[in-house]
Amino acid sequence: MLQRREFLMSAAGVAVSAGWGLAGGSAVLAAPGEFSLPQPGAELKFSSQLGVIPGKSLEEKLDKMKKWGFDAVELPGDVVGKVEMYAKAAANAGLKISAVCWGSAGGALVSEDPARREQGIQQIKEVLAAAGELQSTGVIFVPAFNGQTKLTNQEIRKVLLDILPGIGEYAVSVKSRVLLEPLNRGEAFFLRQVADAAAICRDVNSPGICLMGDFYHMYIEEPSDFAAFVAGGPWLHHVHLASRKRVLPGQDERSFIDGFRGLKWVGYKDYCSFECGVQGDREVEIPKALAFLRDQWEKATLPGQA
Repeated sequence: MLQRREFLMSAAGVAVSAGWGLAGGSAVLAAPGEFSLPQPGAELKFSSQLGVIPGKSLEEKLDKMKKWGFDAVELPGDVVGKVEMYAKAAANAGLKISAVCWGSAGGALVSEDPARREQGIQQIKEVLAAAGELQSTGVIFVPAFNGQTKLTNQEIRKVLLDILPGIGEYAVSVKSRVLLEPLNRGEAFFLRQVADAAAICRDVNSPGICLMGDFYHMYIEEPSDFAAFVAGGPWLHHVHLASRKRVLPGQDERSFIDGFRGLKWVGYKDYCSFECGVQGDREVEIPKALAFLRDQWEKATLPGQA
């Protein structure tokens, strides 16, 4: 099993070679041998969950997103049986589909009940197939929120390493992937840092099992946004955008520059998606947040860049 110490030591070298300090005295977490030099081609592509966007219908929401400069929409977990509806609406608006936010299915996949576990596996496979048809980046999966399983951290990890290889193989067959999402300790006791998700992805060793990062949860759990994304590097395929107070970026003092440096370092090319509340008039504040993030991206220079 890949140990956190291995992540810690290798990434510390990355940070030192880059000439950057380590936030809070903690070392950067990164996969050994991965991304010792910046990767080319990083892009800032915007997406959003539908609940953030004002509008009385799906079509109205998507039209606003296109007008404001979004590239894609993040769909809820109800895509099974609705593939044609969502695909047509997104295409008509000129948007791609970033990810499907499925969640934990009540912790079914890591339940202490093996029968319930099997039901959860079948459920996620159905969603993966729909996500593949929609040509999304993958299905966001939280193993369990607090109170959803009686298993310990060690037991949950063992269950995941038992079931994820098969799920990953199925995901690849339907042209999709699982996106493990680390949460903060107030919401989940298992899987709280991006490096923890990266270690699972590395142990499973399947292109169908990947991960995502969420700026809101990272603010609570990570010593460095840059470190977290470097740790996720080869497996990072989605990012959630939310500020410290879980509002729109730019609506409090939360900076995104360090995290954007990490995305540039790993050559991130997938979507950054709003999952947050909004203070004020959404028609005004959402375009302001997009402008704020574009400015933060420009300021997120790497060593040797102007």
